Amino acid sequence: MKVRTMQGRFPIERIEARILDIPTIRPHKLSFGSISRQSPVIVQLWLTHGTSGFGEAATIGGPSWNEESPESILHAIHAYLAPVLLGQDGGCFETALARMDAACKGNAFAKSAVEMALIDAVARSLNLPAWQLLGGKRHQSLPLAWTLASGDVHRDLEEAQLRLEQKRHRIFKMKIGARPPAQDVAHVTQIARGLEGRATLTVDVNQAWDGNTARRYLPQLIDAGVTLIEQPVARWNVEALKTLTATLGDRASIMADETVCTPQDAMVLARAQASQVFSLKVAKHGGLLRTRQVAAVAEAADIGWYGGTMLETSIGSAASAHVFCTLGAQHHGCELFGPQLLVDDIVTQRMAIQDFALQLPDGPGFGVEVDLAQLDRFDRARTGLTPVHIDLGQRAASPST
Repeated sequence: MKVRTMQGRFPIERIEARILDIPTIRPHKLSFGSISRQSPVIVQLWLTHGTSGFGEAATIGGPSWNEESPESILHAIHAYLAPVLLGQDGGCFETALARMDAACKGNAFAKSAVEMALIDAVARSLNLPAWQLLGGKRHQSLPLAWTLASGDVHRDLEEAQLRLEQKRHRIFKMKIGARPPAQDVAHVTQIARGLEGRATLTVDVNQAWDGNTARRYLPQLIDAGVTLIEQPVARWNVEALKTLTATLGDRASIMADETVCTPQDAMVLARAQASQVFSLKVAKHGGLLRTRQVAAVAEAADIGWYGGTMLETSIGSAASAHVFCTLGAQHHGCELFGPQLLVDDIVTQRMAIQDFALQLPDGPGFGVEVDLAQLDRFDRARTGLTPVHIDLGQRAASPST
């Protein structure tokens, strides 16, 4: 029997990247500031036989969340990553990652966008959905969360009520940490009372608290009805995460985000029993394959996972959905709502949301078709917008803003 192989079948011919600037439907407030537009880097990769694929790397607030910015991502792709892949066999995904690692240390977001475009192109060449190249589908849909981050109780409750009525979301995450902890607790408590019995509530502190603050105020959030708490302390503070996980017990789950980027990070947390859930994000892990590696550590250590977002367009969201659908059953849903937060998208049709769950697109590649006119519409090189991504003056915004 002759073994079918992809070796040598998918030479990479060309790689291009550009920055888009897309306004959001409302300010999105986090502990470190507020964003009113998102600036993803979109990669298009062509194979020699003409098929192309798309990838995306989005940051939240430019370099305010991570060491990489849209500008540094674009430079890394054009100057270092694309040159080492041209002419190489696109079907050898791990080899492509190794070549990028050798050419450029770190830069996980940039590498994830290129790898994403490569997998999309090869899957389209084979007329297969990407999940078939990523281990096989285990979920057809995933419960979809929505983040309440306007900073205003009335507006947050109105958003939540509308999404409940539309049967789009019944998991709501709140971004806190910008205001004094007591004010954050009061804000969350009001939202929790308004949604009691109708939705699940989680909070994301975005590293804003120290260990003592977290130990004091997290029990109050749990008493209000919060069941999942994301990254309450700084990414380096594994000891505080461990203490919180042990102290809170089964009252609520601690979820690591910024602390878990690499498989090695995942091993450290697993050994320390420092969280019950990992927030998985394709960009911070450095691609779809490495997301699966982090998830494998979680599954081996009996740690749950949550499908996080960097507020991507439908390209990055669909790619994330394809890898998330291949993971184990111990999950807390996903928050691939990025396209809904943008004033417009860059695909002809977004992924469907039915009965509070995101439906996996099953077409070739990532199952979404890119609208080239929309790429041109938001292309920074055409619009001339300046690279300002975050308003740090919103850090301590009052509830009435």
